[in-house]
Amino acid sequence: MSSALNESLIRDVVAEVLGRLEGQTGGAAGAGGSVAPSMDSCQWHARSSSGGTDGVFQTAAEACEAAYAAYLDLQKGGIEARRKVEEIIKTLCNDNAELWGRIELEETKIGRLDHKIEKLQIIKLVPGVDWLRPFGWSGDHGITMEEYTPFSVIGAVTPSTHSIPTLAGNVVNIVGAGNSVVFNAHPAASKCAAMAVGVFNQAIRRETGIRNLICIIEEPTFDSFKEMCSHEAVRLLCVTGGPGVVKAAMQTGKRAICAGPGNPPVLVDDTACMERAAEAVIQGATYDNNLLCIGEKEVFVLDKVADQFMSALEKAGAFRLWGSQLDQLTQAAFSFEAGEGAGCSGLVVNKDLIGRDASVLAEAAGVNLSVGKELLFAETDEDHPFVKEEQMMPFLPIVRVPSVEAGIEASRVAEHQYKHTSIIHSHDVNNMTAMARALDTTLFVKNGPCMAGLGLGGEGYLSYSIATPTGEGVTNTQTFTRVRRCVMVDNLRIY
Repeated sequence: MSSALNESLIRDVVAEVLGRLEGQTGGAAGAGGSVAPSMDSCQWHARSSSGGTDGVFQTAAEACEAAYAAYLDLQKGGIEARRKVEEIIKTLCNDNAELWGRIELEETKIGRLDHKIEKLQIIKLVPGVDWLRPFGWSGDHGITMEEYTPFSVIGAVTPSTHSIPTLAGNVVNIVGAGNSVVFNAHPAASKCAAMAVGVFNQAIRRETGIRNLICIIEEPTFDSFKEMCSHEAVRLLCVTGGPGVVKAAMQTGKRAICAGPGNPPVLVDDTACMERAAEAVIQGATYDNNLLCIGEKEVFVLDKVADQFMSALEKAGAFRLWGSQLDQLTQAAFSFEAGEGAGCSGLVVNKDLIGRDASVLAEAAGVNLSVGKELLFAETDEDHPFVKEEQMMPFLPIVRVPSVEAGIEASRVAEHQYKHTSIIHSHDVNNMTAMARALDTTLFVKNGPCMAGLGLGGEGYLSYSIATPTGEGVTNTQTFTRVRRCVMVDNLRIY
């Protein structure tokens, strides 16, 4: 912990919030063997009847007005205040990762505890204010400077899959750019999000004097989302979620940065190291039970090495399903009647299986899974529902393809041109290049797990919002700024 952030402050802030949490009792166990506290005893209501407390408000209008006032105060605090906020967010996430991971898991009931914790610990890898560097020209006619400046208030939506991490990562970027923010969290993860916002604001207020820099609507709805989007103080939207909320954001008439769905394909050719490919695929597809939008969702493998690859999967710890077992799991995982919430193939994914442990999926398939197995897989054809739909479960369909060209085309079709993420395992540069050009995805990972595309095992920086529908790509502090140009004519040139 930096000496600049008073250690006693952190203890006091956390103690104050935890004092509002009643005694923690045993709850659902996540992967890793730890037990999460009961959400019934962990609900944190940071709102009084007379107005918002520590950034938590009942209405979007109240939240937006408070956020605008905080934006004006942040401007007065300058770059130093932005850096202090970034430090506070990263320190609190790291120091409270285990507790907050437990609380989020208990509220959402999806994912794995060990990875919930890790996603908070790595907030330190998200770039902040120092990402912004001005650009200048100096010549015969004077000097010109372009700087990245804030919008004012950003309206943001966070998903249930990574509630506190996405919120915290966005705050580092958004406040680092000089903005304040209002969150309309996913209702299934709104309590843990409000808790984190309360803790963040207490620390920010005590360290900088700025109140309500991060605001959130206590009971988020689609109506509160629309109210937030239409408020005059909100100048830019940042939406991380499913197709419905992304579509709604893009229809508001305001500029929207949208991180939408993905269905990342993996191609394994005959030049790849099968053992390394299998280990990487398992690592990526099991991370937080495959809740990551960048996670491996289906694998296309050359027919000549398919048996070798699947054998490598089994040796690396994955469990194979056969005929009737796959049929049972498919019937449990999908509804085949089209309707509201149906995916691009007219299928509806069973929400009760999203983000659940492999043992839960195995039970649905009629299998008693042995301890230590974190991923299921089965051989399917390329038209199987598990190939077509982003299902966010620790299960992988494996599809044989006759050639690299066929595998690339099958990958392109399965990805649905979301242009999100694709992965290849190959030692052939020509095959890598061909797939990269054909799929044109924001992230393209070669010979590693999906997380390597965000600096986790590969080079680069971390982001929790990959804006593919609106084209910004991997978001960072610069994403939430305007470029302003300042020109001095015929002066200040010193050479």
